[in-house]
Amino acid sequence: MPNIIALGELLIDFIQNDKDSLYEANPGGAPCNFLAMTKKFGNNPFFIGKVGNDAFGKQLETAIREAGINSCGLVKSSEHATTLAFVHHDSTGERSFSFYRSADSFINEKEIKESFFENKDLFHFGTLSMTNDICKKATLKAIKIAQDKNLTISFDPNLRKNLWDNLGKAKEAFIKGFKMCDILKIADNELQWFTGIDNLNKAIKVLRAKYPIKLIFLTLGKEGSRAYYKDLEVTAPTFLELPCIDTTGAGDSFFGTAISKVFEYGLNSLDKKSLTKSLIFANAAASIVASRKGVIKSLPEIKEIERLAYSHKDWVN
Repeated sequence: MPNIIALGELLIDFIQNDKDSLYEANPGGAPCNFLAMTKKFGNNPFFIGKVGNDAFGKQLETAIREAGINSCGLVKSSEHATTLAFVHHDSTGERSFSFYRSADSFINEKEIKESFFENKDLFHFGTLSMTNDICKKATLKAIKIAQDKNLTISFDPNLRKNLWDNLGKAKEAFIKGFKMCDILKIADNELQWFTGIDNLNKAIKVLRAKYPIKLIFLTLGKEGSRAYYKDLEVTAPTFLELPCIDTTGAGDSFFGTAISKVFEYGLNSLDKKSLTKSLIFANAAASIVASRKGVIKSLPEIKEIERLAYSHKDWVN
């Protein structure tokens, strides 16, 4: 099975308990959510990141190991505390975040070892590991090593505007990712923000004309998702029969599933049928995650995803 390595944030998501307004501490961070989902499909995930040498950091280390993620590149800092995020929800389940950023943004170049990338098939990253010069240099070093070793590269921008002191720098990070990735997952609002174009198909055309990305997954919330590959454009609906309680990690579980299906079918031999199946399974995983609280410990098993996907045989077949 493929060996998948990701770099980025590992943190504690504090999610509000509706019953008594208390917050529950859940392991989180987009790269590890993504990796944990790929593990469900039998892939071999590895993580590079930084947490504090504190109780939360130890909780996170235990959580990712229990999820089957190899923590070869996990650094525990005595200088910086583990990053915390407080997740707030509106009536539709959509989120806003309050971050107490620390350890994850201080991973540095020296902590990125070439040996981490030996015998790997895919490298995954986002923009949160480029919000300051220290972690940006580390991320660019990781990308360079991945390129030199001919790894497939996947990119999920995962825009969090309040973590950037300058949104121009955020756009620069998007551009670096677009230039370097083979596979992109981008949300509709991120695409519109980056391009300034409300019409999504026009925005995708602009993006594809400028950046040689082999495969693009576009997530559309309750409207489902699309995939763009060579001259193909495929759309698949989502599963609205499930309640939307907490969308935290839905995009990560979508992409972890989609990547797993791409490896199953082969990046260079995708067709309309395989792309449609990839989207349906990814939408199913995301819908299940959005119907629960927390991410890593509540990710669905393959059988649960398959059961939901095949409940709409007209979509899958």
